[in-house]
Amino acid sequence: MSNSVPDLDAVGIKAEPDLADQFRREVAQLLGRNNLNFPGAQPVSFSSRHLTELQRQDYYVCEKTDGIRCLMYFARGDPESGNAEIHYLIDRKNDYRYVPGLHFPLPDDDSFQSFHVDTLVDGELVNDTYDDGTQQLKYLVFDCLVLDGQSLMHRTLDKRLAYFKEKVLKPYNVLFEHFPEEKEHRIFAVEDKSTQFSYGIEMMFREIIPKVKKIHGNDGLIFTCRSTPYRIGTDEHILKWKPPAENTIDFRLRLEFPTLEPDSEDEADGITEPYADYDALPIFHLFVGLNSNEYRFFGEMFVTPEQWEEMKALGQPLDDSIVECSKDEQGRWRFHRIRDDKADANHISTVEKVLESIEDRVTEEDLIRSAPAIKTAWKRRQAQMMEDEQRKRSAARQAPPHANGNGVKRKFEDS
Repeated sequence: MSNSVPDLDAVGIKAEPDLADQFRREVAQLLGRNNLNFPGAQPVSFSSRHLTELQRQDYYVCEKTDGIRCLMYFARGDPESGNAEIHYLIDRKNDYRYVPGLHFPLPDDDSFQSFHVDTLVDGELVNDTYDDGTQQLKYLVFDCLVLDGQSLMHRTLDKRLAYFKEKVLKPYNVLFEHFPEEKEHRIFAVEDKSTQFSYGIEMMFREIIPKVKKIHGNDGLIFTCRSTPYRIGTDEHILKWKPPAENTIDFRLRLEFPTLEPDSEDEADGITEPYADYDALPIFHLFVGLNSNEYRFFGEMFVTPEQWEEMKALGQPLDDSIVECSKDEQGRWRFHRIRDDKADANHISTVEKVLESIEDRVTEEDLIRSAPAIKTAWKRRQAQMMEDEQRKRSAARQAPPHANGNGVKRKFEDS
């Protein structure tokens, strides 16, 4: 992993199973659902058919940060303990980590004593590294599901973000303008993630991505539909684009070591049965998810002896781990990194979509070339929307007088 990926255990205190289960139930209730699984939306991999989709609907685009995806839950604490507001990060394993010291005042509160509760935002934790070597941990928010108990999931993305910026981020920034000395004590800074209209693709590649690659890494783009509601689980309207060489799949890795027959020295030590040769290069079996705790063999990962030594040097358990792999030019699956932030392998349905992206590859040049058509379609929809709005206003002005509740006629007054 790059240095942009933070260690969640260094950021927050993991909730014990009973407490985590309590919070999962609270979050599910906030969202109006019975399912206690991870409540975040999941993107689909970009393929050539999505170039048409970007022309068909309004999408926003942002860079895909090389960080850790987390939701943040603004929960109710215990006022008697002096901790009336508490905040938890929810990772993709659906674990909850308490982050001390966070405070998000309500708007227009000069005392800064009020705070948000029953709020759920979506974002990612990144570690920015600057030219002078200094680092800053940031939580970048790219969506808002619930604000002070009010669900925003049915609203459009621009409205959801506007609520977050106005009600949460603005007073948070005002707080630190008044008390700048407190900045150095916060565990992480909170910002909104910079987004552009989908046709601003060339600017993303030429200006934004080169900058963020230096600061916190980047491995692609995320396109999110402006007009669709927030959807928990796989969302066909959130599109994850990666350069063809970086399209990856998360597999469950199982190692098979060759067995050795006991020799005379082994027998002298009392070893009479064949045993695994853990010094040898194993076979790297890759599995994809089917149902809960059910897997299907998918293929093998190609690893050279030198790479095997590097993997062992990571000092992390490898057998039964989740590994991110990419396909090389010879069609072999190669090790990319261990995904210790994920509890499971990609489901076969996700794998099939990634394979579609790999086979049906869309390059940076393809995206830039499609930008003018995306912009033309966006502007056409915008003009049509304004025309429809004008027509409605015109019709309202010409409407005949109507009866009030008492049956008395009254004239329509222009406002």
